[in-house]
Amino acid sequence: MNSPALFNYTLRLADSSLVLAQRLCEWTSVGPFLEEDLALTNIALDIFGRARHLYEYAARLENKGRSEDDLAFLRNDRDYLNCLICEQPNGDYAQTMIRQAMVDCFDLYYYTELAKSKDETLAGIAAKSIKEITYHKRHSFSWVMRFGNGTDESHTRAQNALNELWRFTGEWFERTEDEDNLVNQSIAVDVTAIHPKWEKEITELFMQANLSIPSKVFMQTGGRKGLHTEHLAYLLLEMQALPRMLPNAKW
Repeated sequence: MNSPALFNYTLRLADSSLVLAQRLCEWTSVGPFLEEDLALTNIALDIFGRARHLYEYAARLENKGRSEDDLAFLRNDRDYLNCLICEQPNGDYAQTMIRQAMVDCFDLYYYTELAKSKDETLAGIAAKSIKEITYHKRHSFSWVMRFGNGTDESHTRAQNALNELWRFTGEWFERTEDEDNLVNQSIAVDVTAIHPKWEKEITELFMQANLSIPSKVFMQTGGRKGLHTEHLAYLLLEMQALPRMLPNAKW
């Protein structure tokens, strides 16, 4: 199938993966200890790999001569369709792990369903990603438990992170008309179906970590329409500096 809706859908998945991986790479060489530094760097590389496969497929769907690198490095922030939570600053390590745990929990449900897609390419990318995300989730969940049930300071930092980031989780479960059409064709994932599963598991995690989900939160939105926080432009400025400086370079 070749359609603008499928292109945008694939691009949105690629953008979220790329931006999140770029954020995680900011911890490279400054992680809390060597093994953790290497673990988080490898997680980022897994997510970069997923982004690359998705961009490659998106470029084929668009069929306008743009490559995966063009899509990743030669677009402005308003052209990106990633969810807002992916672009939020790392903060301290508790904030990074609270964000990662919520993302990993969502991604595991999401890509498990995407592996059933009638689009063979998306299904293949998803199937390859499931094993990686399973490890990512085990890693981030263990850190949330560690922070939440650790010292008074670690608990406070984790709770502050949850208070800050929870407002970005509602965007995952929005659906556009184009996405509805892809869901009806058994191509895209029905996010409304995985919402209760995600909410149940993530709530149980935070309860076990003695963390409280904030109530009466106004959910932030806009990333899927190219409306971002101020953080994305700065992230892209750093990430895209070299490809924009040397656009014809071959690596």
